[in-house]
Amino acid sequence: MGLRSDLTFTTSKIFYFSNTKDASSMNNLNQSQPSISANITARDISGQVVLGSQNTVSQQSGIAPESLVTPAELEELRQCFQQLRQQVQLNAPTEKQASALERVDELEATITTEKPDLTTIQYVKNWFGKHLPKLAGAVTGIIIHPIVGKLVEAVGDMAAADFRDRFSP
Repeated sequence: MGLRSDLTFTTSKIFYFSNTKDASSMNNLNQSQPSISANITARDISGQVVLGSQNTVSQQSGIAPESLVTPAELEELRQCFQQLRQQVQLNAPTEKQASALERVDELEATITTEKPDLTTIQYVKNWFGKHLPKLAGAVTGIIIHPIVGKLVEAVGDMAAADFRDRFSP
């Protein structure tokens, strides 16, 4: 689901900024005529927009240290997946075990990547709900595990919000 935002800022002059103008001409333009106007229409909003004069913009990318998952937490999560595999082997009908174990592998792979794929997580959850409902609770238990939450939060606020929308009880 994409967000839509229509923002309009209007004053007496319109400035177009691009890579083709050199910095000195832009500075002279800004000093001689400080009025600014911008019309912004966007889908799937991301990035920054800065309007005004004498703005300073800084961006820090990467994962904040407090949101990193420790090796011990990753090991705990791996153990949860091992327990789920054992539950599949014990409780799934023989004809569905291979498919179920493939879904568990898919789930583990996407959750432990740098940017978990929420669509894959949703797919695996739905697959178990449809094909092995007795194990759907165990799968959901992993999906809503606090360590998984930390992994998704590390990606960013939008991913964390989407995760909460999809998987919060």
